[in-house]
Amino acid sequence: MKTFPSVQEQLAVIRQNAVDLLPEDDLVKKLERSLATGKPLVAKLGLDPSRPDIHLGHAVVLNKLRQFQDLGHTVVLIVGDFTAMIGDPTGKSKTRPALTLEETRENGSTYVEQASRILDMSKTSVRYNSEWLNSLSFQEVIALSAKYTVAQLLERDDFTKRYRGGEPISVHEFLYPLSQAYDSVAIKSDIELGGTDQKFNLLVGREIMRAYHMEPQCILTMPILEGTDGVEKMSKSLGNYIGLTESPKDMFGKTMSIPDAQIARYLQYAAYAAPSEVVAVQQGLTDGSMHPRHAKVDLAKRIVARYHGQDAADGAFAEFERIFVNKDLPDEIPETTIASDTPQMLVVDVLVATSLVASKGEARRLIQGGGVKIDGVKVADIADTVDLSTPRVLRAGKLKFLKVSVAT
Repeated sequence: MKTFPSVQEQLAVIRQNAVDLLPEDDLVKKLERSLATGKPLVAKLGLDPSRPDIHLGHAVVLNKLRQFQDLGHTVVLIVGDFTAMIGDPTGKSKTRPALTLEETRENGSTYVEQASRILDMSKTSVRYNSEWLNSLSFQEVIALSAKYTVAQLLERDDFTKRYRGGEPISVHEFLYPLSQAYDSVAIKSDIELGGTDQKFNLLVGREIMRAYHMEPQCILTMPILEGTDGVEKMSKSLGNYIGLTESPKDMFGKTMSIPDAQIARYLQYAAYAAPSEVVAVQQGLTDGSMHPRHAKVDLAKRIVARYHGQDAADGAFAEFERIFVNKDLPDEIPETTIASDTPQMLVVDVLVATSLVASKGEARRLIQGGGVKIDGVKVADIADTVDLSTPRVLRAGKLKFLKVSVAT
């Protein structure tokens, strides 16, 4: 029979950094039964594969899921390849464009590979919810829809705001939380994890399980991590993210760029320092006994070491010091050429063409923030151009350097 830590020991781990644990009394009963029978709980996390890249914001929940693995419980990753075709309306002011099943599965496979940097995949069950949702008959979809009311769905903040603001809500968007809830029915979930923005969807899962005469799951929500701007939710589309697959150099540099006010929060939710250490660092920053730069260097080293190893963290620090303290250029700068009819190009277009940024919007934000230099000179305006008839050293952000010219 499988053995587990005591209920109180497990609860102490589960509660760490969590925002909501509902209902905790129900979870205690599940843990007690698990301990008595030797049967692990089923901990579920749904992944939205509408975007294929995982960043430190996603890692907050994934690391909590890893703790469930370490406690001996069963972890199920649900890749929402079917629900992603609907598009999660959470926090959206308008209907999201639909993806094809092929697109969602391709993104999902990339997502799972990145999640393996945190989870023990030998102890992880990966399921695609098209397994059960794609086979539901129309009669079964109607039966599922009958188990929840429109009034209940309109209790969700984003639906309410859109309804009152006259923004259209497509009927299929109402099916998203119901479909996600049905995932819990399909795998007999004991507890479902998610960010605080997913609280409504997770609670729907409880009601739908009860409607199918099943013991309802408990829910656990984790905080939403702000991006490197310290304001908006970490997001690739906003260009304020730190990706798990980024190089140690870029990961270190981006961490060093966060506002001082976010140091303790990143230490807690991205580096997973002990609560007492987080309090000590926050106190030191507040009373001036700790310099923000020193705290940030330690934070950056911890984050890089977590995903790339200590040697990579030390190397990224040395590179950062050489470039920013000694004002040197890297020893090796990659070179590329751009196909263009003219050597005179908008800097924004060059940044996108060389893949230094993902979009023109990100390029403009980077320029406006003073983060782009050409041959050491800061680009002052988003309308600035550059002559690439000879190679120019382009610097984007903290640690991205590229020697660029126009193909002749």
